[in-house]
Amino acid sequence: MNAQFRLPDLGEGLTEAEVVQWLVGPGDAVALNQTLAEVETAKAVVELPSPYEGTVSVLHAEAGQTIAVGAPLIDFDVAGEEPPPAMSAQGEEKAQPNLVGYGAAPSSSSRPARRARRTTTVAAAASDTAVLEAAPHDAAPAPTVKTALERPRSTPPVRAHAKRLGIDLVLVAAEVGDRVITRADVDAYAARVGSIGAPAEAEHRDAVTSPAAPLTAAALAPEKREIRIPIRGVRKHTAAAMVHSAFTAPHVTVFHTVDVTSTMELLASLREDRALSAHRIGPLAVVAKAVCLALGRTPGLNSRWDEAAGEIVQHRFVDLGIAAATDRGLIVPNIRDAQRLTLPQLADALRDLAETARSGKTSPAELAGGTFSISNIGVFGVDAGTPILPPGQSGILAVGAVRRQPWEYRGEIALRQMMTLSLSFDHRLVDGAEGARFLKDVADILEQPGRAMLLS
Repeated sequence: MNAQFRLPDLGEGLTEAEVVQWLVGPGDAVALNQTLAEVETAKAVVELPSPYEGTVSVLHAEAGQTIAVGAPLIDFDVAGEEPPPAMSAQGEEKAQPNLVGYGAAPSSSSRPARRARRTTTVAAAASDTAVLEAAPHDAAPAPTVKTALERPRSTPPVRAHAKRLGIDLVLVAAEVGDRVITRADVDAYAARVGSIGAPAEAEHRDAVTSPAAPLTAAALAPEKREIRIPIRGVRKHTAAAMVHSAFTAPHVTVFHTVDVTSTMELLASLREDRALSAHRIGPLAVVAKAVCLALGRTPGLNSRWDEAAGEIVQHRFVDLGIAAATDRGLIVPNIRDAQRLTLPQLADALRDLAETARSGKTSPAELAGGTFSISNIGVFGVDAGTPILPPGQSGILAVGAVRRQPWEYRGEIALRQMMTLSLSFDHRLVDGAEGARFLKDVADILEQPGRAMLLS
């Protein structure tokens, strides 16, 4: 019988997702829970397991296409016969139950039509002659060019390959038509017209080494002077969340420069301990432990403002968010119940979190919630900043780079290892004294790690 799998609700009320890549195709035999595809929501890339065992018959979406929750995704041929519809006592057909997480039930049995790709035809004679003179190879040879108003159909690896070569996929789509663009299509186009990636690098080198041939905006073809990137996925969600946070919570940021020489000496001794060598304990793990301890003394930094209920909600646990920069944008996955973890366990959790984020496998559940966040801007060589609060949190701590610099130590000037902490907090929940006390508690632990014994 035929079985249809619809795009499920992947959490947090997300309404759509983009198909990143298919891992199966029509005619493939799949097992129960085998991964069918990777889809990208506004928060993360998610693997979709198969709810059926059978043979793939139809794929309802292509790689790069965005579909709504509840829309048909894939059809299977599965063993057995389709059961007759359930009937009510009045002889009417009962609606099938809608499983949680599988979107809205269809309003009819008809299959929704796939949205047609919108195109517009532009006469070659009407093309901008300046563009053609500057880059004649970019003009399609046909008398008319179909310009897609949506992103050309291709897979992420093909888009990345085209970007490396400096090829605009819209121009490739004008030649190959309305099918999925392949790597071979990109290579064929690059071979015919020549990719702009290598010449651009050579031109840049010439501009650096030869003052007589500077690289100016006027020297570039008009269509090469800017790049337009669609706002979608993680980037779109993050932008909306940051704007909402910036204009709803009154932000205050305070700074404190800390002598972390003792902490760095402690970490050096831990690295020499064979029993701890597998944990790779670094400064961020110590900061995370210090934050968990300090939050116990300043509960306002571990709270949220519930506007609807007119209440301040204080958390008695710490779900520690760690800001992670990825190719798709900034995400803040959480370490659940971080206050219960030892220093080595926190180091392991930070390592796993970073590896998962870089691979794009962070799940929506790992991004949900969070009671306090840390942003490690020091990894980029930055000393301080004014971080924006994640929505629903009252505090975020930015951790700067560790630098050796002259500092007063025991009445003399000495080279010490210094770090700047930047704390942003919601002034509705946290007053200046509480923010300063929290920052001082964290700083005290970093300056003298033994003081953690006093806060346990």
